[in-house]
Amino acid sequence: MGRGKIEIKKIENTTNRQVTYSKRRNGIFKKAQELTVLCDAKVSLIMFSSTGKLHEFISPTITTKSFFDEYQKTACVDLWGSHYEKMQENYRRLKEINNKLRREIRQRMGEDLNGMKIKELQALEEKMTSSLDLIRERKCRVIKTQSETYRKKVRSLEQQHENLLLHLKAKIEDPLFGLVDNEGDYEIALANEANNLYPSLRLHHHHGGSFEDLLRLA
Repeated sequence: MGRGKIEIKKIENTTNRQVTYSKRRNGIFKKAQELTVLCDAKVSLIMFSSTGKLHEFISPTITTKSFFDEYQKTACVDLWGSHYEKMQENYRRLKEINNKLRREIRQRMGEDLNGMKIKELQALEEKMTSSLDLIRERKCRVIKTQSETYRKKVRSLEQQHENLLLHLKAKIEDPLFGLVDNEGDYEIALANEANNLYPSLRLHHHHGGSFEDLLRLA
């Protein structure tokens, strides 16, 4: 019993449609390969699925470019003429834009001003003024940001310095420590004279000043 005829219409079920496409695509490619081998034919197939995926077959004896070149020659058609013209038009447009930008750059540098009318010069002056305002605004913003950063660093260093002074004062006021005048330098040492076990801290002695003054100078 032969198979029943299949009605040729779009398959609505997406899964079934993809399965059918895959099977029939492989069948067509197999036939194209057989034509190439059996008949020494030059075959090219280009297919796009409903999802936009490209599938193609080209006989191994010819390249895709050679195939279309031979098609143009045989059918007397030009596949690339309109495309080439569009490329040329796009190239001319981009070249014109590039030349215009280069001219504007030279004019902003004070060059190529000959031939400019008064309105053009006024417009250029306005652009330069606007650009200068933006540059100054950016410069002020950068200076402000850097100044804030430096102020934070200074406050941090001042806080560290204050903490060190408080720590030093607490050590000196500790009964285990003493302050010894050593030929113009104050030396903090252990009261029990076991200072060889600890590093000494020296502060330069300013004659006539109190120890609080030394802390402020430290």
